[in-house]
Amino acid sequence: MNGMPGRARIDRRAVVTRHHVVLHEVDPESPLSLGNGEFAFTADATGLQTFPELFEKTIPLGTQSQWGWHTFPNPEGWSIDRFQFAEFDSHGRKIGFADIPGNRRTPEINWLRANPHRLHLGRIGLLVDRDDGRRIQPKDMEGIEQTLELWDGRLVSRFRIDGHPVEVRTVVHPDRDAVAVRIESPLVGQGRLGIAIHFPYGTGEASAADWTRPDRHRTVAVAVGSRMATLARHLDQDRYCVRLRWSSGAALEEIERHRWVVRGAARGSLPGGAGAPKPPQAPAENPVLELAVEFAADPGLDSEASRESPAATANRSRDPADAVDKDRSPSSRRRLTQESQWKAEPIGFPEAESAAREHWNRFWSSGGAIDLSGSKDHRALELERRIVLSQYLTAIQCAGRYPPQETGLAFNSWEGKFHLEMHWWHAAHFALWDRLELLERSLPYYASILPRARGMAARQGYAGARWPKMTDPRGAESPSGVGPFLIWQQPHPIYYAELCYRARKERGTLERYREVVEATAEFMASFAVWDGATERFVLGPPLQCAQEVFPRSTTMNPAFELTYWRWGLETAQAWRQRLGLPRQPRWDRVLEGLARPAVSEGKYLFAESAPQCYTERSWARDHPSVTAALGMLPGPGIDREIMGRTLGWIWEHWDWPSTWGWDYPMLAMCAARLGQPERAVDALLLDTPKNVYRSNGHNHQRPGLTIYLPGNGGLLAAAAMMAAGWDGAPALPSPGFPNNGQWNVRWEALRPMP
Repeated sequence: MNGMPGRARIDRRAVVTRHHVVLHEVDPESPLSLGNGEFAFTADATGLQTFPELFEKTIPLGTQSQWGWHTFPNPEGWSIDRFQFAEFDSHGRKIGFADIPGNRRTPEINWLRANPHRLHLGRIGLLVDRDDGRRIQPKDMEGIEQTLELWDGRLVSRFRIDGHPVEVRTVVHPDRDAVAVRIESPLVGQGRLGIAIHFPYGTGEASAADWTRPDRHRTVAVAVGSRMATLARHLDQDRYCVRLRWSSGAALEEIERHRWVVRGAARGSLPGGAGAPKPPQAPAENPVLELAVEFAADPGLDSEASRESPAATANRSRDPADAVDKDRSPSSRRRLTQESQWKAEPIGFPEAESAAREHWNRFWSSGGAIDLSGSKDHRALELERRIVLSQYLTAIQCAGRYPPQETGLAFNSWEGKFHLEMHWWHAAHFALWDRLELLERSLPYYASILPRARGMAARQGYAGARWPKMTDPRGAESPSGVGPFLIWQQPHPIYYAELCYRARKERGTLERYREVVEATAEFMASFAVWDGATERFVLGPPLQCAQEVFPRSTTMNPAFELTYWRWGLETAQAWRQRLGLPRQPRWDRVLEGLARPAVSEGKYLFAESAPQCYTERSWARDHPSVTAALGMLPGPGIDREIMGRTLGWIWEHWDWPSTWGWDYPMLAMCAARLGQPERAVDALLLDTPKNVYRSNGHNHQRPGLTIYLPGNGGLLAAAAMMAAGWDGAPALPSPGFPNNGQWNVRWEALRPMP
C-alpha cells in the first residue's frame, strides 16, 4: 500500500494546497460547495447564496441533506406497488416491468417519478443596503478573491461594496448538518449588512425549490431568544427544523413569509425588503457578524410539527443508519444521530470552523495520495488537479447514508432520485483510496431495502433480490422505458462487499454482508435462462444493457453483463467458502453453462443480439461498456487479444460526443489492463465535450446536467488502479502509467483493484 518503498513520503499539504480553487469573478459555471457527505451547501462569490438567479440554468445554489426529502400530496393513492406493469416475453414467460409505454407521461407516472424528491432546505444569502439604497447586484462587487481552502475545508470570500471591504468565511460542520458563516466588514457595524434565510416549497426539478407557492408550506418560530432561535418547517406531511445561533449585538426578524434576516448592530426595527435607504448608523465596536444555521429532520419540537405520515414513520424505522452494527462498523463513529444532534449544545462559528479544520486536515493526511509534480508530461498538473478536487467533491457529495444522485447534494437530477447502477462510479473508489468507511456508510441501504427488492424479484418470478435502478430511500422503482430493464447494477453489492473484505479480512465482514451477497447471487442465478436450442444459460431478452442503444425487447447476452454475471457468481461462491459453507450447486450450474461473450471478426460484439454493431454506425455510441468487461472487471473469460482489437476499433470509430463522464475512466482501466498505459492516460484526458472539468472540479456534461459525479468517482478509481495496480498486474511501481520518462508517479496508501 505504500507504493514507493525507499522514497520520501509525499508532502500531502503541498499537493492539496496547490489546487485550492481561486475565483476572481462571479462564475455561474463554478459555484463552490462545502459539505460532509450527509449535508452540502453551494455558494456563489459572496460565500453564500446571494445571487441564485445567475445559477438557475447552470448549477443551482442548493442546501441539501441525505434526510431532506419531500413528497407531494397523493390523493389518488398512487404507488409503484399498484402500478400497471407492462408485460414482456422472456423465453415464453410473461414478465411485468414498470415501463412507460410509448414514453407517454401520465399524471400517475409523473407523480411516481417525482416523489419523494430531495428538498432545498433553505437559501442563505447576504442582505446589503447600498449607499443609494439599491439591492446589491453582482456588478457591485469589486476586487473579488474567493478561495476554497481544501486543506482546512473553508471557503474565504473577499470583495468590496461601495468601497467597503467585506470578508466572508464559510464552513460546514463535519458531523452536523450545519453551515456557519463569519462576516467582517464596516457594513456590519453600520447595520447595513445582514444574512437572510429564505425557505421554499419542494419540487423534483433541478433547483429542488419552488419559490412560487408560499401558501403550500409554513415556517413557524418555535423559540426565539436574544442569540438563538428555532424554526419549524411544515411541507405537506414532511417536517424539519432549523436552529439559528448568531453573535452578540445582532438581531433576528421575520421580514416576509418564510424569510428571516439576522443583522449586525441591533436596530429598533427592520423594514421589509432591502430597497429603502436607511438612516446613518453609528458604527458598532465589533464589525463582525457570525451565524450558524443547523438543519435536522423533525425532532418533535411541538405536537403539530412532530406528526408524521405512516409511510414516513415506516421509512424512519428502516433508515440505513440504524442498520449499521454500531460496535463493529468503522463508519459508526462518523456523526451524531439526528436526535442527539438536536439535543447537543447549539454550535457557533468558532466551533464549526475548528471542527472543519480538524476534519479536513485529518482527511488529507490519511487515505490515499498521488503526487504527479515530478512529471514532465504537460498534462500531469491538470490530471493531478482533477484527482485532488474529485477526492474533495466525492467526500462531500457521495459519502452519505444513501447512494448519491448523479448531482450529489448540489441540485436535483432525474427528479431528485438516485441511480443504483451509478453507485459503483460514485463510491467504489473510496475502498481503493483506503477510505473504506466512506463507502460503508451507504452499504446498509441495501439491507434496508432487501424486503422490497425480494418482492420485486418474486413478482417477476425470480429468486433472490432484484435491485431497482432509479430509486429513493424506500427502494421503490421509478417508471421508465430504460431503468426497470437494466441489470448491470445487480452484481454491484457483491463487488462492494468484496472490496470491504479485501480491506478487512474478518469474519465480521463476511457476516455483515452475507445476506445481501446471497440474495444478489440468488437473483443472478435465477435470472439466467437455460436456452435448450443452444444448450447454455443466457441473459435476456428482455433487458437493457449498459450501452443504452439496443432494443430492450430483443437484447441478449451483452458482453459486459455476461462477464459481470460470471465474476459476481464466482465471488459469491468464494464468499460462502470463506464462511465454511458449501458452494451452491445452482450457481455452479449457471457458471458452467453461462454463455460466453460473442465474437465477430476478431472483436467482441457489444451484445450477441447486435451482430451488426460494427457496421451499424448509429450503434457505436453512448457507453462503450464492452470495455468494462476487462477494466472495471478483471475479465473472467475475456481474451486479451480480442479485447485489444475491440478497444482499438472503439478508439478509432466511437461517437465521442454521445459518451458520458464515467466512460473515459472505464476506457482507461481497460487500456491499463491491456498493457497500453499511453492510451490509459489519453482516455482520462480525452478532449471531448463531456470530459470537461470546471474550475470547481466538477465534470460538466451538458445543459441541465452541469455536474456529473460519476465522472469524478470513476476518475479516482482509474487513477488508483493505474498507480497501485490490480490483481495480476505487472510488478511495476505504477503499472497503468507510461514508463517513458515523462511521468513521475508517487503514491501512498492506495489499494490494488480486483
